[in-house]
Amino acid sequence: MGVYNVHERLLAAKESEVGALLDTLSSSGDALWPGREWSPMEFDRPLAAGAVGGHGPVRYTVAAHVPSTWVRFTFSGPRGFHGFHEYAVLPVDEEHTLLRHTLAMNARGAARFTWPLLWRPLHDACLEDSLDHAELACTGTVARPARWSLYVRLLRGLVS
Repeated sequence: MGVYNVHERLLAAKESEVGALLDTLSSSGDALWPGREWSPMEFDRPLAAGAVGGHGPVRYTVAAHVPSTWVRFTFSGPRGFHGFHEYAVLPVDEEHTLLRHTLAMNARGAARFTWPLLWRPLHDACLEDSLDHAELACTGTVARPARWSLYVRLLRGLVS
């Protein structure tokens, strides 16, 4: 099963401000990943190509990192996840930047069922929380904060 999942937020911030957030991923000052609400993103070394880690049961390796611009992670778990996810910082104009997260993978075996029933709702909620973190860091407020659905709250109760 092919999966293509995109989350993005137009931020009233300069490219350099949004890019600086990207570079904090998995650090003690991480301003992008919602590590207080979700499992923290952790690696065996600072964010750079070859770093191995993930968040919770989702495991990956940093395939490439262009500082302040782009980072791509290739999946190594859960079983059946074959592909990548990435953040990209895309300038729109001098005062606006699009922050995009893309997940592209083939779900094989049991993942064909666990992706739509378990992983996708949790992924979607986590990514919207991440974009809320970015918006808050760049603007000091979040215009429309993400809300977890009843299903996501139920799943979090079951897996935590």
